[in-house]
This record gives sequence, C-alpha cells and structure tokens, in this order.
Amino acid sequence: MNPEDFDLGGFLPYLLNQAAEESSLSFQRVYKDRYGMLRTEWRVLFHLGLYGRMTASEIGMRSKMHKTKISRAVSALEDRRFLTRERDTGDRRQEYLELTNAGRAAYDDLREVARKHDAVLVATLSDEEEQTLRTVLRRLAKMDPA
Repeated sequence: MNPEDFDLGGFLPYLLNQAAEESSLSFQRVYKDRYGMLRTEWRVLFHLGLYGRMTASEIGMRSKMHKTKISRAVSALEDRRFLTRERDTGDRRQEYLELTNAGRAAYDDLREVARKHDAVLVATLSDEEEQTLRTVLRRLAKMDPA
C-alpha cells in the first residue's frame, strides 16, 4: 500500500458510523413499524421515559441532538399524543415535556425490545469484550472522562 493512501475502512469515525448504522437497523424497524417513529423521536421518547419531565434543552444536552431535530421530534410525539408540553410560569420561553400514558406505554414496549436487541448485539462477545467495548465507546463519546 502506498503510504499516501488512505484506508477508509480502518478510519475510526467511518468504522463507528458503520457499526452504529448496522447495529441500529433491526431496532429501527421495530419503532418505525409499530409507532411510525423516526430515530430522533425514539431518542426523545427514551430520554423522557428514563429521566421524566424535562425541557427540550435538557434533552439536547444529554442526547447531543440539534435543537431543531428535537423540536420536530417533540411536535411529532405530541401529534401522536405521546407527550404533553407545559409552559414554565416563571420563564415563558421554557416548556416542560412529559410522557402521556400512551407515550409511557410506547416507551415501556420499546424499552423491552431495546434490551433484547442489546443482548443480541453482544451475544458473540465475551463479558470482558462487552465491558471493554462499552467503556471505550463511552470514553469516545465523552460520556466517561476516564
């Protein structure tokens, strides 16, 4: 190989993207087929399901999604009656988002699918490999500063 050649297949951002796309496809089929959701919508749903009442800004900080994508996802989830919005009485620019009963049911359903999907993804890895993979990915995502 010429030293000036670039190995795209070994380029870490490319590999991470390929792994993310491949690993999310079957889960995507579930949330899309059952609920007609896009990726950003299930991510917003899961943040509210996990952390409870939040603002869109808080979701953005946790998820690293752009505010316009969050806004669209919130609108779509509200149209499906999966969440409610409540204006902050002290700061009218802020609104709190919270899952409705229907949103909670969708979250509970998809959470179980996600757990099973996660188990399938790591089934071929040893416990040590799984822990290493999760640790390294968290570090690369800057979720774990260690």
